[in-house]
Amino acid sequence: MTDLIDRLKDKSLLRTDSYVNAAWIAGEDRFAVTNPADRSVLAEVADVGEAGARKAVDAADQAFQSWKKTSVYERARLIQKWNDLILEHADDLGTLITAEMGKPFGEAKGEVIYGAGFVAWSAEEAKRLHGETLQTPFPGSRGWTLRQPVGVVGCITPWNFPAAMITRKCAPALAAGCTMVVKPAPETPLTALALAELADRAGIPKGVFNVICGDAQKIGPVLTGSDVVRMIGFTGSTQVGKLLMKQAADTVKRVSLELGGNAPFIVMDDADIEKAAEGVIASKFRAAGQTCVSANRIIAQGAIADQLVEAIASRMGKLKVGSGFDKGVQIGPLIHEEAVARVDKLVQDAKKRGAKILTGGSPLVDELGGAFYAPTLIDGGNDYALELACFEIFGPVASVYRADDEAEILRLANDTPYGLAAYLYTSDVNRVHRMSEGLDFGMIGVNAPMVGSPATPFGGVKESGIGREGGKWGVEEFTEMKFVLLGGVD
Repeated sequence: MTDLIDRLKDKSLLRTDSYVNAAWIAGEDRFAVTNPADRSVLAEVADVGEAGARKAVDAADQAFQSWKKTSVYERARLIQKWNDLILEHADDLGTLITAEMGKPFGEAKGEVIYGAGFVAWSAEEAKRLHGETLQTPFPGSRGWTLRQPVGVVGCITPWNFPAAMITRKCAPALAAGCTMVVKPAPETPLTALALAELADRAGIPKGVFNVICGDAQKIGPVLTGSDVVRMIGFTGSTQVGKLLMKQAADTVKRVSLELGGNAPFIVMDDADIEKAAEGVIASKFRAAGQTCVSANRIIAQGAIADQLVEAIASRMGKLKVGSGFDKGVQIGPLIHEEAVARVDKLVQDAKKRGAKILTGGSPLVDELGGAFYAPTLIDGGNDYALELACFEIFGPVASVYRADDEAEILRLANDTPYGLAAYLYTSDVNRVHRMSEGLDFGMIGVNAPMVGSPATPFGGVKESGIGREGGKWGVEEFTEMKFVLLGGVD
């Protein structure tokens, strides 16, 4: 704890109570937040339970009555001030992310800057949100649409991007005129609470932005069951997303769900192999592979497979594993040792089925003293029935598979219930069009290993979710469209 405080320039950003109605509140219980790199306890955070959740919902409901009427220019000014404070404290926020989540500090700070981009974009988008004037079939009438805030939003965020997943949801919701109750993952609440502190300093009115920590089984049903909460925004597993969708159905809430993925990373025989290998490293090993858009299945066409495997292996050999605070580290720990065990189970299953473990293939928990797993490269041949190919790995494991032609590759890539992101490396522009249209995924990176930005839509199809974040679409998710017909106009 002392080491973490010493790393923070603004020590007041380290909060351990929840933030409700512009006040810091404790709960009856507390839970430990640990550093996955060395298992040390960083903080004991208040668990506000069901009572605290209800208090936050009531505060958000009361604040909504005035926030929705606040001038869009004033909302934009406050959101922009929040953005400025986030950027001013990027080092502090990055320190918190590295401490509680584990990713290397440079990557953690990059997440803060990326997440702030959604805040800046939303501040501007608040002023661009409008309806339309419509032609009507009725003589002497006029028609128009209005975009109005959906209401109180319950926001449930994951641990792998503890800053960006909050800003990507909350900033557009605030811009639209909604109020928020944020429930961060118990593994990474400190970053969320620091963002609440900065929102308070920015002058965002009390009750508009609330952050509550604690047991999801107590807090979740309050958010999904409340008549006051009109929308649930969630990023996490498909299993939990389905549960939240069922719970939200009783009150017919809107849901925005960004769920699991099984991203194919396709390298065609006309691709630039070196750039493709660099793309694999960038996509696969960000956050130690713990991202929903991470390359999960690398599918190589025909004769270039061996060359691609060699190019990936040479780059993986240079990756440094260790604490995110150590100089030169590129791969930090997994979130906890249970994640290490789950990843290792997938790797050992592949090994038993005859896949070739080319590099890595084992935990580094004992060697490095935390939840570390060795960067691993596996040649899966043509065995697409491996659990590695069927399930989200969420770890630093790259597995390569082989296919002969475009039709087979499309069939294999689409053979999954998930449809979040896909990647395609090719130099044939006609193939770009054919395969982009043929891939059943919400986002496709062509000769690009990352697909998200504040200006573009982020989201999936099939069991990877509902709705879009980013750009104008991200703000529109938090609005209701109302139609007005004015009759009797001469």
